[in-house]
Amino acid sequence: MFSVIIPTADSERALVPTLAALVPGATAGIVREVIVTDAQSRDQTGEVADIAGCRFSTSTQPLGFRLNEAARAARGDWLMFLRPGSVPGPTWVDEVIAFVDQTSRQSEPNAAVFEPDATSVRALLARVLRRSASPSQGLMIAKPLYLKLGGHSDTPAPETALLRRLGRRRTTTLRTRVMLADI
Repeated sequence: MFSVIIPTADSERALVPTLAALVPGATAGIVREVIVTDAQSRDQTGEVADIAGCRFSTSTQPLGFRLNEAARAARGDWLMFLRPGSVPGPTWVDEVIAFVDQTSRQSEPNAAVFEPDATSVRALLARVLRRSASPSQGLMIAKPLYLKLGGHSDTPAPETALLRRLGRRRTTTLRTRVMLADI
């Protein structure tokens, strides 16, 4: 069902807890593959991805290009974008399944993000100011909707730009929190 895409850059330590958090999704059969798209790391990021059974590619291309390339190569009907170090809470599998079931009955599927880490000052400010979601919250989006929106743009902040194009109306915030691993 899901192709999980993780952009990395010298992220070996941050990648480990993120991959560990995905194991329940693989066991439940909703994580079809994990694609790590790397910015030519000089650490052991590639080895971590290989040991975990991820598809791994490395490139000098900008982040938006790498994310689009990974999304086009993804085999899942749904895409989940996570940053290294992002760790969805223990209820993420059930909640993501429920979201996909609900949105599949709609004429056009929505996207979803995880609830931000409550300890983050930035997350609290964003909630108070009613700003759009942050890339640190992850993104779950149907592949056809992603392609219809044109994917990630070639901008300095392609993840933020995509979330803004989606807008709050088309983005559901799940109750499951995403924590940032203390690396």
